[in-house]
Amino acid sequence: MILIIDCGSSKTPEIEKNLTAVKQHSITLKYTDTFDSSNQYKGIIISGAPTLVTELDPQPYIDKFLFLLSIEIPVLGICFGHQILGMVFGATAAKCKEARKPIEIIIQNELRIFNELNSSSSFSEDHCEMISLPKDFIQTASSLFCEIEGMQHKSKPLFGVQFHPETSDKNGIQLFKNFMKICDNKK
Repeated sequence: MILIIDCGSSKTPEIEKNLTAVKQHSITLKYTDTFDSSNQYKGIIISGAPTLVTELDPQPYIDKFLFLLSIEIPVLGICFGHQILGMVFGATAAKCKEARKPIEIIIQNELRIFNELNSSSSFSEDHCEMISLPKDFIQTASSLFCEIEGMQHKSKPLFGVQFHPETSDKNGIQLFKNFMKICDNKK
């Protein structure tokens, strides 16, 4: 079972649909809910949000996700989830060129999350912020709009993507398949 942590994104139902398409059961809880981040789940996906971390105090969100520092199961942060994952590990947020359409993502490190995707693949964007690369992470993807489109922790199964695989058709489905393989291999 995959836990989807819904941070308020209108795209969260699309995450659920993508997981159903790859034959994966999931449960969705609001980020304000109390949830167990232990090994009862084989993976966690953190959704996007209609929140701009550069226009408010992000510390309450960071505090809610401090469990990411010690978690052992795979985590995929999407857009806001990617930003919060990074900020928990010390990244800083900044405004960037607004992107609200599918764009080419340059995959720089073809690690497991990007298996079977072309080195230049189209993914949907819907953001105007970005983060710096946090300590102990490697950059995995970039674009003309955002330097850190993808990242992965050096030793933990923690992944972040600034783009939205849940609304990216076959490329998004492939990314979710890859994440499920990571989750299955971790168990």
